[in-house]
Amino acid sequence: MKHIILILILTASVAAQGKKKAEPDTVILKGAPMGGVKFTHKVHVDRAANKCETCHHASKPQKANTAPQQACRDCHTPTAAAPMKTKLQAAFHNPTAQAGNCITCHKTENAKGKKAPVKCMECHKKDNV
Repeated sequence: MKHIILILILTASVAAQGKKKAEPDTVILKGAPMGGVKFTHKVHVDRAANKCETCHHASKPQKANTAPQQACRDCHTPTAAAPMKTKLQAAFHNPTAQAGNCITCHKTENAKGKKAPVKCMECHKKDNV
C-alpha cells in the first residue's frame, strides 16, 4: 500500500512539473526612466506564433534558467551584475532604441504592414505602474 501511495505522489509531482506556468494577460515592465511598458501578452504570443523563444531566449552558460520561460528581470538587472553581461535595458533594445529584441521585431512588423510602436513614448508611459 505504501508503494502505491508513493507512486501516486511521484506521478502527480512529475505531471505538475510538466505543466506550463500560465502566462499573464497583461505585463507591465517597470523601472525605465521614461516610464513603464505595458503590453498584452496574448497579442505578442499570437504574433510570435506561440513560439515563446521568440522573446524568452534559452538558458545561457553564465546563468542557467530555473524555468523554460522566465522574466527578463530574473537574470538581467538594471546594472549588469556578474555573471551576467547584459543589463536589463539592453535585454530589450540598445541605448538608442534602434535595434534589439523589442524594437527590431516592431520594425519588422511595420515593414509587413502591421502596426507596431517604434517611438519611445508609444511604449514607455509614466502612468504604467
